[in-house]
Amino acid sequence: MKQVKVLGSGCAKCSKTAEMIADISEEMGVDAIVKKDTDPQTLLKFNVMKTPAVVIDGELIHSGSVPTRDEIEGWLRE
Repeated sequence: MKQVKVLGSGCAKCSKTAEMIADISEEMGVDAIVKKDTDPQTLLKFNVMKTPAVVIDGELIHSGSVPTRDEIEGWLRE
């Protein structure tokens, strides 16, 4: 099961990112737990300068924009 965190302030882009990842993982049949994390300490831990940021299984894989469907599908296949 993939552990997905969407890091950010809770803005609309962060919410959209979390929603997209949850929806796409369900469509693909991938077991994933998607959580939003607004803790500033978490942003510092991953050295995130721009949000939304996506962390999968403890690894920062994206930051600064809402990811595309193709990007999300690629992450979920790995």
